[in-house]
Amino acid sequence: MRVNRRRSDIEIIADMLTVGENGAGKTEIMYSANMSYSQIQKYLGYLVAQGFIDKIKMGNPSVTYRVTDSGLKLLELINTLKEMLGLDENHSI
Repeated sequence: MRVNRRRSDIEIIADMLTVGENGAGKTEIMYSANMSYSQIQKYLGYLVAQGFIDKIKMGNPSVTYRVTDSGLKLLELINTLKEMLGLDENHSI
C-alpha cells in the first residue's frame, strides 16, 4: 500500500482503464479507481476524447464506459513500462 504518495496521471489512467475493461458506470470507476468527482470528470472526458474509452448508452439515463482496443493497448504499455522500471503497488522510486 502506498502511503503519503500521490498517484501520477499515468497511474490514475491505468486504474481507470483496468476498471473499465469489462464496462463500468462513472460511479463504479470513481470508487474503484479511488478518485474524486472532479477527477473522474476531467480524466473520463480526456480518455473519451482521445478514444481510449467509449461512452455507451445503455438506457435512460444509464451510461456505461468501456475501454476501446487502443485503451487496452495503452494499459498494456503502461503495465509493461511499470514492470520494466521495477515499479509496482509496493515500490516506488
